[in-house]
Amino acid sequence: MSNPVTITLPDGRSWTPKFVHAINEEKCIGCGRCFRVCGRDVLQLKGVNEDGEYVEVALDDDDDDGEYEKKVMTIANQMNCVGCEACAKICPKKCYDHEVMEAG
Repeated sequence: MSNPVTITLPDGRSWTPKFVHAINEEKCIGCGRCFRVCGRDVLQLKGVNEDGEYVEVALDDDDDDGEYEKKVMTIANQMNCVGCEACAKICPKKCYDHEVMEAG
């Protein structure tokens, strides 16, 4: 039987945070909306080249100059996630998978 971590909010309601677990790169369009709503440095936009390898992407660079085929969001610092799920709420392609933390 699972025992998820639950938090009691100041108004007495309980909340069970769900932490980012995975991003479906097949669905991801690299729009960056999730990156902009996450203030915890959890996510990082990467390019994927024709060999399927990650390539660094300059966030202020609008031209793709042929180094990558598409952009995808990746999880760079999973331990920074606070479980707010803002990334999943704003994602137009519903790429995110979140999980609750089990009490130890």
